[in-house]
This record gives sequence, structure tokens and C-alpha cells, in this order.
Amino acid sequence: MELLDNLDKIHTTKMGVDRIKKNLKLDTEDVVNYLVNKIKSSNAVIERTGKNWYIKVDDIIITVNAYSYTIITAHKRKNID
Repeated sequence: MELLDNLDKIHTTKMGVDRIKKNLKLDTEDVVNYLVNKIKSSNAVIERTGKNWYIKVDDIIITVNAYSYTIITAHKRKNID
């Protein structure tokens, strides 16, 4: 899968780090590594819709731009299906 083949390209912005830490209540400085490990986990459900990848894993949803591999946001899922 294209996203999994390009995990080394995944990054985010300073604002993205702040937003993700707030949304997920994270206490880690390496937000990208934390989310890449989530994306690699065996229970991650990855789908591409338009210009973004959406990764549902555990109780979070991660949004990654499909062209730049920028993590746009990550947040807790409201309804876990």
C-alpha cells in the first residue's frame, strides 16, 4: 500500500504537533513517531478518500495528505464502530 511504503516521508508542522497533542492529550514530543507506529499497527484500517488518507486505529482517526505525507490532524473517534 502506498502510504505504508512511504512512512519515512510522514511529517507534520509545528501547528500540527500542537493540535495533535491537544486533541489526543499526548505527553510526547515525538508526535510523528507516535502516529507512524499507530499507522503501522496490525489493527489500523487505512483508506484513501480524495486527497487524504484516513487511518482508523484504536480510538483515533489520523488524517494524512496523500501527496505531501503531511499529518493534518489526529483526533479521538466519537463513535467507535
